[in-house]
Amino acid sequence: MNRRKKIKQLLEAHAKKANAKLAPKKKSTYISKADRLKLAAEASQDSIAETKDAPQP
Repeated sequence: MNRRKKIKQLLEAHAKKANAKLAPKKKSTYISKADRLKLAAEASQDSIAETKDAPQP
């Protein structure tokens, strides 16, 4: 591989990585199983609290 081709390949690889960083993320961030259980528990507690606070007819 000649020198010019090698340098060009390196520059293209760096440009590709830089563009990938700037691109919008397709996947959401990972949430661990424990965190998902905590969020579900909090959501259920909030919904229970809302039904208790609501005036009964």
